[in-house]
Amino acid sequence: MDEWLARATQGVDLDAPGAFWHVFFNLLNMVPWAAMFWWNLLFVAVGALLGWWRDRLSESIMWAAVLGPIGWIVILLKPRQLPRTKPPPLPAERRRAR
Repeated sequence: MDEWLARATQGVDLDAPGAFWHVFFNLLNMVPWAAMFWWNLLFVAVGALLGWWRDRLSESIMWAAVLGPIGWIVILLKPRQLPRTKPPPLPAERRRAR
């Protein structure tokens, strides 16, 4: 923790009015953004696959993008959607009789 604080406050005058923002941006520069992007892309891809399997594609993509692997659990715990099927149309003779 001391090492992180030293890296975050390196080159910052802590008495200056904008010191908070300098420390904040130094902390943001320590985040591995590229790795986080690729992991999130993997989570969304697996979520899309699970959503396609469970007939909830767009919902699963949203859950995986927001919650990552926890979104997979949300989709797996929801019941499958039943397909909406309409009955076949009545023949022409029966429609006139009604």
